[in-house]
Amino acid sequence: MFRKILIANRGEIACRVIKTARKLGIATIAVYSDADRDALHVKMADEAVHIGAAPSSQSYIAIGKILDAVKATGADAVHPGYGFLSENFNFAEALRAAGVAFIGPPPVAIEAMGDKITSKKIAASAGVSTVPGHMDLIADADEAVKIAGHIGYPVMIKASAGGGGKGMRIAWNDDEARKGFQSSKNEAKSSFGDDRIFIEKFITQPRHIEIQLLGDQHGNLVYLGERECSIQRRNQKVIEEAPSPFLDAATRKAMGEQAVALAKAVGYFSAGTVEFIVDGDRKFYFLEMNTRLQVEHPVTELITGLDLVEEMIRVAAGEKLRITQDAVKLDGWAIESRLYAEDPYRSFLPSIGRLTRYRPPVEGKHKDGTVIRNDTGVFEGGEISMYYDPMIAKLCTWAPDRIGAIDAMSKALDDFEVEGIGHNLPFLSAVTDHPRFREGRLTTAFIAEEYPDGFSGVEPPMGDARKLAAVAVFINLEAQKRNVQISGALDNHRRAVGRNWVVTVAGESFSTSVGELGSKTVVEFSEGAPISISSDWLPGRSHAQFTVDDETLGVKTATAATGIRLRWRGADVVAYVRTPRIAELALLMPEKLPPDTSKLLLCPMPGVITSVTVKAGDKVEVGQVLATVEAMKMENVLRAERKATIRRIAAEAGVSLAVDEVIMEFE
Repeated sequence: MFRKILIANRGEIACRVIKTARKLGIATIAVYSDADRDALHVKMADEAVHIGAAPSSQSYIAIGKILDAVKATGADAVHPGYGFLSENFNFAEALRAAGVAFIGPPPVAIEAMGDKITSKKIAASAGVSTVPGHMDLIADADEAVKIAGHIGYPVMIKASAGGGGKGMRIAWNDDEARKGFQSSKNEAKSSFGDDRIFIEKFITQPRHIEIQLLGDQHGNLVYLGERECSIQRRNQKVIEEAPSPFLDAATRKAMGEQAVALAKAVGYFSAGTVEFIVDGDRKFYFLEMNTRLQVEHPVTELITGLDLVEEMIRVAAGEKLRITQDAVKLDGWAIESRLYAEDPYRSFLPSIGRLTRYRPPVEGKHKDGTVIRNDTGVFEGGEISMYYDPMIAKLCTWAPDRIGAIDAMSKALDDFEVEGIGHNLPFLSAVTDHPRFREGRLTTAFIAEEYPDGFSGVEPPMGDARKLAAVAVFINLEAQKRNVQISGALDNHRRAVGRNWVVTVAGESFSTSVGELGSKTVVEFSEGAPISISSDWLPGRSHAQFTVDDETLGVKTATAATGIRLRWRGADVVAYVRTPRIAELALLMPEKLPPDTSKLLLCPMPGVITSVTVKAGDKVEVGQVLATVEAMKMENVLRAERKATIRRIAAEAGVSLAVDEVIMEFE
């Protein structure tokens, strides 16, 4: 077994590898850039080596610097995690030449499967079902349009070296093919240093289902079931689960056997994943093979009981697999939600800054038999950087069945506290509560179809609004009770705790009266049944459990001027609890309007302006490209929303801007 493992990565996956290495008694070495000097993986490792500036091209994907760190520390093995150099043939080959074990597949398999064009050809030769497409290199946008027309729209334009949703565009016509080709090419070059592009038929209404493989250096290969990864946004996975609610045993077996056949064709060992597109008739087509540990590997671990990182380490050390195909059993159901530093209320734009509060739910097995797991690489007080992937954590739940796992996830998301940055917690809550998701009717178009105009929060239905109104009344009552206990009040001027209140929440107004019955508070409504409520909430607490009748709600609470901010199940509302007279007066108050920014193009996220395509005096049309912003390894094109004339350009290419800084003004 190895003495020292260097982790050539950062964030949650570096922390994940460190945990398993520690369990095996292996020392760990972290590498870090300027931006990660105080990162969690640096604190967790036994040793840490600085490898360069914040941009990944000068640190995490600089092969020479990683090799220098290996040599300086005497590491005898390297785990690449995912992303960065994890699927870089040259890196794996350089380690092999240096006599250092690469905890991953052989370089020849990385090279063969890392090129999407070559991998499609190998897959077809191995008898794996493939999607029709053009597998040769494409010279320019004109050729891309010609090829797309020949295949037949819609088509998927993809980077040959791509992954993680980067360098991918769907085109439905010639114009989109032309624009998509150039955007994919630019994004691929920026993310992977390889701008080769290919085009294939886009399967409409598809599911994205992948098979987890595990093999050793002695020719043994097994498949560990599948993962359903259809909940995606911009080709980036958001929620994954295992097993799939769609596959039957026969399809699972067929997909697993084809995945194994492909792996054997390239002499594969270690952990790897074969991704498939599956249509409504359960016909499946090879998409790509990821020659690394997947981001979503925890759901497979939760239903198989295996530690995939440990198995990777043992395989790299020359050990045989400790499990056979017949022994692989899938137990229960697991779901993973990716918590991103993306603001769902601003079209999921990246958000950076300091985590002023970071309190994940309690991990481990709970009284109801469910399991919560949270893989993370951040901590309260740490910063989310603009230089890397915006992932904060991977929250996973396990239960004996799918609905149990979903319910556990919904509760865990309610109990997850993140403040200081924009994040997608409310969106994840909305998806897991969505009837279509709960029924398992998924496709990769789920988000686009269910949220065509973006995400603007959850509007609580009347029943939930009543529950939140009761929570607001309870909080107001506890605050009032505390206020009457303040000493030093003038005689005959002591506060009295009111009984009658009008609650305005989520566009509804409720006339209520409140009383106490034993340890519970009873909120009576002018219409409908009363609600009994109890809680451990105290003034100043930002999260508490509220038992509303027989249901327990994990609600995040905060003061919001004269109101109470409540967040639960994707809803983010401000409740106002007023006396009847003040409620009457509040109806007469004018509404304050937001400032007019219609004549400004504002930077939608912290990032770097990579191009400005217009100049002062230009007349622009609807949909015309105005500028491009790069943030967190993604290229974002800003277009004109109406006809206008450019009055002033405020930012040029190469300039770093904060969110809402002005890029240009219109007349």
